[in-house]
Amino acid sequence: MANDFDLYDTDTPPPVAEAQGAEKAPVLVYGSAEEFLHEQLLPTYVRSVTGKSAKWCVEWYFHPEAVSRVAALWRAWEHLRLDPATGMSVWWKDHADHHMRVLLDPQGPCYNCDMKEHREPEHLEPRKAPAGWFPDVRDLQQ
Repeated sequence: MANDFDLYDTDTPPPVAEAQGAEKAPVLVYGSAEEFLHEQLLPTYVRSVTGKSAKWCVEWYFHPEAVSRVAALWRAWEHLRLDPATGMSVWWKDHADHHMRVLLDPQGPCYNCDMKEHREPEHLEPRKAPAGWFPDVRDLQQ
């Protein structure tokens, strides 16, 4: 079964199943992960990015892991902002603190870059397992 979006599709909100008579989905504050990053996340999550204890790439959008994590942060923020009691605390504790620690880690997705220049990362070059090694579970569902 194919999804209408994936983790790299940062402009399409996740699908919402609406039952008859159900309330409409809340309007998003930010229209994209990039807008969220620039208008909410970076102005509130201020850190020294010297390259020693933290790394970031000025062209972060070339890093699929960074894009996926920023999109996850945005979607979680949009959902949890609606909880007036502990939503933002949960977002900071379970989402922002976790993902930003990974994103800014000197060995994280931007390890090869700096605040002035994007450099293509060295990708893992995995080999495919022999045919049949990992059976396709979709075949078992039929």
